[in-house]
Amino acid sequence: MTRFRMEGIDCPVCAQGLEDGLRKFEGVKGVTVDFATLTLHVDALDLAAVEAEAKRLEPGLGLLRIGSESRASVAAQPEAASQGWGRGWIRDLLPIASAASLAIFAFLLERRAPAGLQPWALALPYYAAWLIAGKEVLLGALRNIGRGRIFDELFLMSIATIGAMLIGQYEEAVGVMVLYRLGEFLQESAIERSRSSMRSLLDLRPALARIKKGAEWLSLPSESVEAGDLLLVLPGEAVPADGGVEAGESLVDTKTLTGESAPRSAEPGSELMGGFIVLDGALEIRASRPVSESQASRVAALVEEASARKAKTERLVTRLASWYTPLVVALAALVAFVPPLFIHGARLADWGYRALVMLVISCPCALVISIPLGYFAGIGGAARAGILVKGGEVIDALARVGTVVFDKTGTLTEGSFEVIGIEVEEGRSETELVSLAAAAEARSTHPLARALVKEAERRAAPTESIAESREYPGRGLVATIGGREVLVGNSRLLGENAKSAKLPAERQGATSLYVAIDGSYAGRFLLGDRMKGDAADSLSELAALGVHRMAMLTGDAAAPAQKTADALGIAEVKTALTPEGKLRELEAIMKSGAARRGDRGAVMFVGDGTNDAPVIARADVGVALGAGTDAAVETADVVLLSRNLDRVPAAVRHARRTKRIIAQNIVFALGIKSAFLALGAAGLAGMWFAVIADVGVALLAVLNSTRALSSRRAGSSSFLRR
Repeated sequence: MTRFRMEGIDCPVCAQGLEDGLRKFEGVKGVTVDFATLTLHVDALDLAAVEAEAKRLEPGLGLLRIGSESRASVAAQPEAASQGWGRGWIRDLLPIASAASLAIFAFLLERRAPAGLQPWALALPYYAAWLIAGKEVLLGALRNIGRGRIFDELFLMSIATIGAMLIGQYEEAVGVMVLYRLGEFLQESAIERSRSSMRSLLDLRPALARIKKGAEWLSLPSESVEAGDLLLVLPGEAVPADGGVEAGESLVDTKTLTGESAPRSAEPGSELMGGFIVLDGALEIRASRPVSESQASRVAALVEEASARKAKTERLVTRLASWYTPLVVALAALVAFVPPLFIHGARLADWGYRALVMLVISCPCALVISIPLGYFAGIGGAARAGILVKGGEVIDALARVGTVVFDKTGTLTEGSFEVIGIEVEEGRSETELVSLAAAAEARSTHPLARALVKEAERRAAPTESIAESREYPGRGLVATIGGREVLVGNSRLLGENAKSAKLPAERQGATSLYVAIDGSYAGRFLLGDRMKGDAADSLSELAALGVHRMAMLTGDAAAPAQKTADALGIAEVKTALTPEGKLRELEAIMKSGAARRGDRGAVMFVGDGTNDAPVIARADVGVALGAGTDAAVETADVVLLSRNLDRVPAAVRHARRTKRIIAQNIVFALGIKSAFLALGAAGLAGMWFAVIADVGVALLAVLNSTRALSSRRAGSSSFLRR
């Protein structure tokens, strides 16, 4: 999808109308209007036609394609931006203040008017105040009616205040319009502060970067950084782009991306991500990719794109708003006209006033804006701790997690294997075994293969080049080296391809990697892996959160896998699985009644993102631990920028907190409005109370939604305990 930044649209109902209108436009395959981020996501062949249609639907709408703006140009003009905000502040508040002053004058004139002054003369200042305060509301309602959007908040406010003016309730009509406009201003200010917080949170890149050009260091816009550029970063500054340290030593603060509170040391050879903060020493960094492709840029883009994936609750609220307002208008009409027909002494003016009060109360803004804003704030709050959640529906699924399935290597364990023993068959030498096995595994990125290559390097063992190789996922590989066929893999691979040989039994606590040369068993390597230090605490936290089932699916052998499972208290273990086998086992878990248990029926799979793509994609919530590969970022629903396991319970806890905030908004908005609707229908609440109920509820719901942005950056998943 192409993304546009929107300007000139300040009404959530109008934003929904724009989305509905564009969805019907010819050639549009998909569209989402995100009012929380003022972003238009559209998939269409003719983008120019879509832009024209959007501006027809919303006159005054400005669209800027994301990626065309320059951060440096924006950052270089803070004073101009501040002045622009000030002019907007005056523009919004001046008509409100003018209308309020004129209404006060009319109120005093009415009470001290000279005898014989005509009633129309007394009403004239009220009408002037009403028009000044309500001009934008009235014109907006007329425009929306012309577009076929009748029942929205502008229509409700217009009808309510027009009715109040006609029955002589001038003070209340003007007061409602003034308070409504003031409330809209305060609400928009709160939303804009939330957006600004998100922008500053996600855009971790500095505006300028020091780039070496010849013999000089030049301060240039960070967008101009290219792969291979040498950058100088001073203490207190952010790293502009991903790259490797070439000179200097320093501690770096990584919590902006990973959520880890402890600083990390950086020295020549260290790899840093754009957005890390250099603390106590200057570093020279060789950029490995442009700023636009840095991890920080990817994080910002992923979070913004995530807001376009709406949750069921958001879609439900949108559907609710489409019939809620017409229903309330019909109910108000019944309140206005039915009692005078059937109740003796009931007056149309009295019951009509009650109906107008109901119209003011019924505006759906509190729900329409606070729900998507709550999801967006929740996504942003998780991003602050290095947890990328790809959409509102993922928040919903995370909150329902009751079963967690783990990969072993690189997930529950460090994944940094080392050779702890070598067993060689008679007639073979260790040097021959190490040389051939390392040569066969030289092109593989698997942690076991890396361990064999490191062992060969440590021994300075000679290695030959590979003529050809065949990989067997989850089992190992067969390579041709110097005219000999070398097989390196697990016992299953040897049983399928090597000549009959009795393999030694698995050794407890070690992973065996067997070697066959020209079809004959030649020996094996024993490799060890350490369990992650936070694994036990993280699983205990998941259990405390109500996760009732935990399992391990691994391609590792039974002995080392069972040792890890026993240490962590995981009862359900499946070993020696290929990627296809993992997928089958996960699907069996997902289909079982034990996993689908009420509101805790979602199944999460946690893997390291290297070879777990099928199971990560299949799970209700797929979590990639560490964002080292593009496959992990593309496939997973949740990407953890740290390899620490404590982020897994943290993600579940934060999702549940976000859902509680959203539920609070729904209950609060509907509860307060229902109560005031009843009071209005009974004649116990006037228009003053009505507008306070409408504007106040919306403002409080927006402020409550922004609570989901907060986080505690602790070393464990307690970063979000509130």
